[in-house]
Amino acid sequence: MTERSNLILLAYSSVAIRHFDRDSLVELLTFSRNFNDSHGLTGMLLYVDESFFQILEGKPDELHALYGRIERDSRHTDVIKLLEIPIENRAFARWSMGYAKVTREELAKIPGLNDFFGRGSAFTELEASKAKVLLDAFREGKWRRRLGAAAQLKR
Repeated sequence: MTERSNLILLAYSSVAIRHFDRDSLVELLTFSRNFNDSHGLTGMLLYVDESFFQILEGKPDELHALYGRIERDSRHTDVIKLLEIPIENRAFARWSMGYAKVTREELAKIPGLNDFFGRGSAFTELEASKAKVLLDAFREGKWRRRLGAAAQLKR
């Protein structure tokens, strides 16, 4: 009998209270990567049109504590938990916080999301099924390679 890994994946969306320029994103990613690395957390972040979509993976206690901090973070509002599911393996194990710069037009090309992003919807309007489609797109294929290449955003 194998023991369950006791990992969860948590995905949320939110709206930035101001535009994050490149320097602001570098600062956010640097802090997040250091924090996540020291707490055994992994994941990825998307930022499009002042809207965030983030996936986090790790032990439940660590993730719930971080999500509580995220909900109270004054840099964004309208924090919505989209998914919280048990996982056997990490999808983003190589990245304490992967980052991909994508456009709304590129997101609209993902099968299953073209109607959603094509009509101008934001991450905060995602429902669980669409969040899973977005997760799968970045877990596999060209989007995963792109996330890996962009994960080391530098000044």
